[in-house]
Amino acid sequence: MSINSAEEFVATSTFTSDDGAELGYAVRGSGAPIVCLPGGPGADVRYLGGLGGLDAHRTLILPDQRATGRSPVPEDRTRCAYTAQARDVEALRRHLGVDQLDLLGHSAAALTAQEYAAAFPGRARRLVIVTPVGRVSREPDAAELAEIKLGFAAEPWYESARAAEAELAAGGVAADRIDELMFRTVPFVWGRWTKSAAALYAQPMDNAPDWYRAAFYAGGPAPEQNAGRLDRLAASGARPLVLAGGRDGIVGTAPARRVAELHPGSRLVVFAEAGHRLWHEEPERFVAEVLAHLDA
Repeated sequence: MSINSAEEFVATSTFTSDDGAELGYAVRGSGAPIVCLPGGPGADVRYLGGLGGLDAHRTLILPDQRATGRSPVPEDRTRCAYTAQARDVEALRRHLGVDQLDLLGHSAAALTAQEYAAAFPGRARRLVIVTPVGRVSREPDAAELAEIKLGFAAEPWYESARAAEAELAAGGVAADRIDELMFRTVPFVWGRWTKSAAALYAQPMDNAPDWYRAAFYAGGPAPEQNAGRLDRLAASGARPLVLAGGRDGIVGTAPARRVAELHPGSRLVVFAEAGHRLWHEEPERFVAEVLAHLDA
């Protein structure tokens, strides 16, 4: 298994978005560019690393989400909504001077990537959706997630992780205990919890503030607008490659299946033994699938 260091970026720069904000991005690798959107929401883009070695074949353009890394906290928090951040992606495209983008979105950023393809028709040349949270909001299947997590019951960390989840869900946790409890639940991210996976969480990250999550998901439609938003996404012509992890205890496979069903011409691939970060657990297969889609 190849674990790429989060510190191996070759260059950093900024671009100006449509509201005048100076937003940061990093550049890593060589070859034709692909813009890679980090999830979280609000996670430091450095956690993507080299995407399992994809940077040996493509130049990864790695933008900092608003309020993370080199991108400032906006005065107007509505600019952190995923629908608004699709406009940041378009500003980045113009800055890069290309007519079309290859675009990859991981986890929550799947929402941003799909919105971009619909809001700016023809600008997404190839779309790769990795372990998505859903189509226009979080859409995990509770029964599937429970089954996936139960599959880890024999692991030594399982009881501690479930207890931490229950305590967080109950609310009222002291601020100085939240990080500790969250780390105890992290093994559910992975198909296999290993020392090398744990070491990734020792690397310092500049993640977004606590309020960011609600601001990001505020881009979702009201219930009465949901069907219309889905129709709009389906009409984007994006035909994404959709990748899921069969042991993903964060979102499961149900959101990926819904994404694939929504977009005509899409292709769904499930990595049966992997979790939420496919490029760490099965890097060779991950890179092969992505390159095959980009080069098709």
